Amino acid sequence: MRIAVYCSASDDIPEAFLKQGDRLGRWLARNGHTLVFGGATGGLMSRISLAAQENGGKIIGVIPERIIHSGRKCDWCSELIVVGSMAERKQKMRELADAFICMPGSYGTMDEMMDVLASGTVGEHHKPCFIFNYRAFYSRLISLVAQMKRLHFIPQEESYTPTVLKSLDEIFLTINTLTQ
Repeated sequence: MRIAVYCSASDDIPEAFLKQGDRLGRWLARNGHTLVFGGATGGLMSRISLAAQENGGKIIGVIPERIIHSGRKCDWCSELIVVGSMAERKQKMRELADAFICMPGSYGTMDEMMDVLASGTVGEHHKPCFIFNYRAFYSRLISLVAQMKRLHFIPQEESYTPTVLKSLDEIFLTINTLTQ
């Protein structure tokens, strides 16, 4: 599968989160999956892509020109697709991916996650999306979604929903069942 991973580019996050990125990158490569990611360096982006590369994985980076000009282009991608904007990056990653994993991150990660969820909700795709709620990182977001459902901003029975999991092992197991 081609698996798009959305995640933090910050180097200042706790090491425990970075180690999860190492695990994910290794697993993707060792299980024959292609990593689709934002094509930049820093934080989880570097750790996941380097671990995939070091384990013989295929890596597709999708990077906006502005990020290249900031000196953060990833040099170890198997394929690097240059786009004009963040919006184009999101669209291209959505097109390339068979599934999505949302790791802990910041504004960009949240934007990419919401794009996948919103486009899935209106039927633009039916690809699985996994939210990695490591150390309860997304618990407040999950509570907000529950409140939105209670107040009927989101239908009680959604047409497209992400799968929220607390461990990479759960994500790995779920993806393995999809590929069998």
